[in-house]
Amino acid sequence: MKIINIHQRDYNLPTSVISEALDSLSSKKDLLWPKEEWMPMILDNGLITKSNGGHGPIRYYVQQYEYGKIVEFCFTEPKEFVGLHRFEIVEVTTEKTRLKHTIEMQVNLKGILTWYTVVKWLHDALLEDCFDKVYNQHNDPKINTPHNLWVKFLRKILG
Repeated sequence: MKIINIHQRDYNLPTSVISEALDSLSSKKDLLWPKEEWMPMILDNGLITKSNGGHGPIRYYVQQYEYGKIVEFCFTEPKEFVGLHRFEIVEVTTEKTRLKHTIEMQVNLKGILTWYTVVKWLHDALLEDCFDKVYNQHNDPKINTPHNLWVKFLRKILG
C-alpha cells in the first residue's frame, strides 16, 4: 500500500529566513526540529548526503540535500517503511515562504498497522511542533498546536 502524508505551513517571511531553519536541521542549534520535546534528529555526519541517522526507532539516511531548498531522507528502519521523507522550501512570494514535509512510502500489512495505529499520529504532532518552532522564533504571540488525547497517550506509554 502506498502512503503519502503531506504537511505544510506558509510563513510571512522571506525564503532566506526559513532556509536558515532547514539548514540547521540536526545541529546543536537546530531551529526546525523540536528536540526540546521530542527525540532529537541525529545524523552521524551532519546534514550532508549519505549521512546516516534518524530519530527514535525511525532510521534513514540523507539521500539529497540542496542548501536552503530541500533535504530528502530514505528510510532504512522500520523495514516495513520503504520510501522517503523530505523537507522542502517553496518561495510563494518574496515575503512569503512555504515549508513543506512529505512522506512517500510503500508499506506491507505490518507497516499499515504500525503507521495507522502509532506512527502517523506521532508524526503528525511532531511536524506541527516543527512548524510551530519555526513560527515562534519570528512571531508573537507564540503558538502551540495542541496534541490530541491519542498522541498524549502514545507519548506517555512509549516514553
